Amino acid sequence: MHAALNHTVRPAVLVRPAIHEDPLAYLPFSAIREYRKCQAIYTYGEPSTGIYLVVEGKVKILRQAGRARVAVDVYRSDEFFGESALAGFAHRKEEAVAIEPTKLMSWSRQEIEDNAVSRPKLAIALLQLMVSRSLEFADRIESLSLESIERRLARTLVRFAGRFGDELDDGTVTMDAFTHDLLSQCVGTSREIVTRFMRRFQQEGYLHYSRRVIALRQRALIEWQTAPSAAALKRSAAVAN
Repeated sequence: MHAALNHTVRPAVLVRPAIHEDPLAYLPFSAIREYRKCQAIYTYGEPSTGIYLVVEGKVKILRQAGRARVAVDVYRSDEFFGESALAGFAHRKEEAVAIEPTKLMSWSRQEIEDNAVSRPKLAIALLQLMVSRSLEFADRIESLSLESIERRLARTLVRFAGRFGDELDDGTVTMDAFTHDLLSQCVGTSREIVTRFMRRFQQEGYLHYSRRVIALRQRALIEWQTAPSAAALKRSAAVAN
């Protein structure tokens, strides 16, 4: 199992993935709409009409997995979501919810297509965005399939720190706190289990958290996450003997 974790599931990155083209550079500004904390932007089964840009705030994307709702991802200012509308789906297969007071711009599928005709680089930018996210989702699916809950939580924290955090001089990364409920939706477990592992990470010195801030020793947590577990070492020793 450890060999599979080391070679199949890639470590979380420290930096945000680069997008060579910025879709916003080729789109006209649209009206800004405001959403309250916990307000749904769209729900499962609604007509899939267009894409959104986060101007301010954060948005989580949820999918139904059996009886549970799983957080596909979280998007912040200057990030797009709802791009499935461009794939031709007639109805939404996910739900978008504002995590905090949020401002959004949006463009209909027709507006995107019209602008892509006159600005071909817009199509390239959106294609890069969709491919990049597909690769990220593939990595997360591998993680959900192969890694323990504790390591999935570590991977999620590292990924959020790379996207939402600010690095201090001592290498600590600070970011706005995410609720344990949201982290549990990202990891695919219960809030109680996330709370238990967050306390353990804090006791072992990998992070410090409060209701407002998470301070993460990101590189140390990556080293822990990619190191062999005690159970894996025991299995390897048994096989060798």
